[in-house]
Amino acid sequence: MTETPPTKSGSVQSNWTLVARLFGFAWRYRLRCLGVLGIQLVLLTMGIFGLSFTGLGIDYIRHAVMHSPISPNRLHLVLPESWPRMRVLELLAGMILALAVCRGVLNYVYSVSVNILVQQKLVVDLRGEVYDKLQRLSFRFFDANTTGSIITRVTSDVQAVRLFVDQVLIQSLIMAISLTVYVVYMASLNLGLTLACLATTPVLVVIAYGFSSRVEPLYSHNRTLVERMVQYLTESVQGIAVTRGFGREPENRAAFDAANRAVYDQQNGIFWRVSLFSPVVGLLTRVNTLVLLGYGGWLVVHGRLPFGAGLVVFSGLLDQFSGQVNNVVAVVNSVQQSLIGARRVFEILDAPIEVKNAPDAISRRRLDGAVRFEHVSFGYDGSAPSATLSSVLTSDPDGKDGVILRDIDLEVKPGQCVAILGATGAGKSVLMGLIPRFHDVTGGRLLIDGIDVRRLDLDDLRRNIGLVFQESFLFSNTVAANIAFGHPKATQEQIEKAARIAAAHDFIMRLPQGYNTVLGESGNSLSGGQRQRLAIARAVLLEPAILLLDDPTAAIDSETEHEIFDALDRAITGRTTFIVAHRLSTLRRADFIIVMDNGRIVQRGTHEELIRVPGPYLHVANLQLADGRALQSLGGKEGAA
Repeated sequence: MTETPPTKSGSVQSNWTLVARLFGFAWRYRLRCLGVLGIQLVLLTMGIFGLSFTGLGIDYIRHAVMHSPISPNRLHLVLPESWPRMRVLELLAGMILALAVCRGVLNYVYSVSVNILVQQKLVVDLRGEVYDKLQRLSFRFFDANTTGSIITRVTSDVQAVRLFVDQVLIQSLIMAISLTVYVVYMASLNLGLTLACLATTPVLVVIAYGFSSRVEPLYSHNRTLVERMVQYLTESVQGIAVTRGFGREPENRAAFDAANRAVYDQQNGIFWRVSLFSPVVGLLTRVNTLVLLGYGGWLVVHGRLPFGAGLVVFSGLLDQFSGQVNNVVAVVNSVQQSLIGARRVFEILDAPIEVKNAPDAISRRRLDGAVRFEHVSFGYDGSAPSATLSSVLTSDPDGKDGVILRDIDLEVKPGQCVAILGATGAGKSVLMGLIPRFHDVTGGRLLIDGIDVRRLDLDDLRRNIGLVFQESFLFSNTVAANIAFGHPKATQEQIEKAARIAAAHDFIMRLPQGYNTVLGESGNSLSGGQRQRLAIARAVLLEPAILLLDDPTAAIDSETEHEIFDALDRAITGRTTFIVAHRLSTLRRADFIIVMDNGRIVQRGTHEELIRVPGPYLHVANLQLADGRALQSLGGKEGAA
């Protein structure tokens, strides 16, 4: 096996390391694997008995017809000379038939056992383990990996681990046991003939190793191509409105066809190599048959090997041996596929969890909501993450040195509302993302109710925080389930109360099934204002002590904004609220305002205070007031006309 290139984390994992880890993973299912191997051992024993009975029957027929002596067999089975010939043949035929029936039943049991072990247990467990880890990874991981890559790892790459346990581990053990038994049995019949027939085996080992080394990079590249195709498909579905709006359907079809064709062409290259390897192995195993006919026939003619219990049984064993050797093709092929997939699965399982509970975490079921930033700084270790859809609260980093926030000193008392204003990249969303510990501070302290958030139990902390984003995501579920997403055990009365606070109850009741109406993907069947009101209801249902609103009115019209404000006014009552905003109508509602620039707080105060002093806030206010006067003037002229 060859060494692998460094992973994204910088570590190097050899194929041998991966194999060791896969063996460790399979060890969890050792009892099931032993059961499967036990069935195979029974099948192997029955096969040998069947061959021995066949050889004994042939020798008995030769004895009856040609009066040749019956040679001793390895089963030491001696039939009475007084038995009628047909009775003997019927007995042997019956035994062979009974073994065949038993083998058929056991093969069925084996197939079912493997399916339950691998498909129903192993895959489900591993996929759940990977998904659980994804739920706990930081946003930085999702920034570094595309949606297509993550989906591929949870689906096809998990299947690759299954392939290792089923087609590599179990099959290799079966192959090793079977080949050992066959060689020992053949050697007991005639050692010289065994050595002569198996002389090509070292050549097969060399060919298999060479084939494995050549196809490994091909399978790795194939994963990359499939990942690109899935990513393009994902983006195309998500951006279908943009595609149609710009009339890019033909170009998108051509691009997807090219990505799809690249996967097809690359897989063809792999299949050609696999198809070439298989007949080469088959040819070498057929050479063994030629040796058997030549040398084995000579031994029979010279009385050194029995015909039935010797040559015929040896021929059957050699054929079984060749069949197991031919399985090397499938095993080698499966090894490379499984190692490529396993490496990608383990990258998720090995990814560090940057935000987690302290060993002595403090549990607080209910917080008061006092928030204190003490000279807080935050950075990304020298490099800001790329902006992707997954970076919900890290969408505006702008520090060329990797530092996003610098010396933030801020105190917000319980129940106060603070508005945050700043240009794109000022660090507003990152500042709010520190409160629920989407990231941990890299300097200073963030305290809630006087306790460092890194000491608070993470689940308790987040249950006390409600979130409403600029573009709120809704799940393909009922309206009630979306509102109760953070509180699945909420009663219908609680859900409706939250909806009324968010001014959503009336439009919900106009939906076809009311609260039981199933929303489409991302809630696209609703307007932007309706989605935002459901998001507000989802946040207030938790009755959080702290409410984080990331510019919730940025993407809606003025009329809808008025409806959202009515809902927000009710939602923020009695709660510590942080709201990212750019409109004066929102900023005026806050108890005080902070203005951020390049990760620092450059102004703070109320609207009345900040409007009187030169600075960024006054500049923004003047621009919006000027735009408002221009719109009023335009409206007056149109009315006069």
